[in-house]
Amino acid sequence: MTTTAGGSVLRSWLAPGPPAQPPVVTDRRERRLIGLEIAVVVTVTLGLSALRSALSLLEALLAPAPLSEQQVALNAPASTDLWLDLAFQLTRALQLAGWGALAAYLLLRAGFALRRVGLDGRRPGRDALHSAGLAALIGIPGLGLYLLGRLAGITPDVAPSTLTDAWWRIPVLVVSAAANSWAEEVVMIGYLLTRLRQLGFSENRSALVAAVLRGAYHLYQGVGAFVGNLVMGLVFARYWQRTNRLWPLVGAHLLIDVVAFVGYALLVDVLPFT
Repeated sequence: MTTTAGGSVLRSWLAPGPPAQPPVVTDRRERRLIGLEIAVVVTVTLGLSALRSALSLLEALLAPAPLSEQQVALNAPASTDLWLDLAFQLTRALQLAGWGALAAYLLLRAGFALRRVGLDGRRPGRDALHSAGLAALIGIPGLGLYLLGRLAGITPDVAPSTLTDAWWRIPVLVVSAAANSWAEEVVMIGYLLTRLRQLGFSENRSALVAAVLRGAYHLYQGVGAFVGNLVMGLVFARYWQRTNRLWPLVGAHLLIDVVAFVGYALLVDVLPFT
């Protein structure tokens, strides 16, 4: 009996049935408008990032130096002037926050209260606990995959931060992590999966679309980052599809990025793999 119940739970996670909500849109004009909206939102946000990322990887592969000898900086200086650099960093964070806000606004305009995608404060304690668990589940194997890629010579040296050691460096890295997590999870999970449900996409197909796109806009970090983020996308998508909670995903992403960005900035001189 226990084995049967366990198998049923596993099947429900691997091959869930169609969700009861939201209902599939059948009106042809409305379906076209939803498809157009998805295309526009993805293009102006993380879709263009995916294209630039793929071109960056191609450029790195065509460069004379092997990929393993190249470095990619996730948070790099944008100006030699300290105050201008701060302004550029905050502007980038504001852009990311705007992407997430746009997706949330469009959901509201479409009649979806944000609590319907898991952006509410009903269970902060459990959400925080799930955030920590998801961060460990994704972050620890992700670091191992990165190190294997470095040993195999197929992954560039990824520097989470090369910002100047200014007074604002750590706060800006935290702000950057928050902006990244908000933008990616609201757009890729809350918005995209909800709208794909309305078009009748299966849960597995929706999860795969979102995960491939997530992996694509990390291609500039190498093939290992694509694979790692693809897996992260699949796990995050299925978690949301099963629980309808988005805050734990935002929180988990935030924890992963804060540990990477701030940890690297503070320990770069003693880390054995930098």
